Amino acid sequence: MKVVIQRSNNSNVEIDNEIYNQIDKGLVVFSCFTEGDTTEDIDYIVKKIINLRIFDDENGVMNKSIIDENGEILSISQFTLFADTKKGNRPSYSKALNGNEAIKLYDKFNKELNKSIPTLTGVFGAEMKVNIQNNGPVTIIIDSKNK
Repeated sequence: MKVVIQRSNNSNVEIDNEIYNQIDKGLVVFSCFTEGDTTEDIDYIVKKIINLRIFDDENGVMNKSIIDENGEILSISQFTLFADTKKGNRPSYSKALNGNEAIKLYDKFNKELNKSIPTLTGVFGAEMKVNIQNNGPVTIIIDSKNK
């Protein structure tokens, strides 16, 4: 499992030119699953996300988590995170888990996040426009296979 996390002042996801979901201060999390991912991968990533100290404290030091900030999460599925660009100029997405299996893990992932942090989503497999006001900018990449 791989995620890209961006600290955000406000963000939204549009589908068919209409805002589907939006958050204020919080995190935008793009996620992708690969063959062999399990609930252990989800648990590891969820624990990392909710405890990452990437929000500024009163001294301007990144020392607070999203829990400390009472923030929200906008969770977006993005199979392109497992793009393989080694050969040629057209990425291969063969390492991304097939949609029927990935949606189950994506739903579980969001359910687990939502236990700790209000989590809104896009629509799995939909064509989406994600608008992010990245604060910092702060962008973190986590791969559950690199523990």
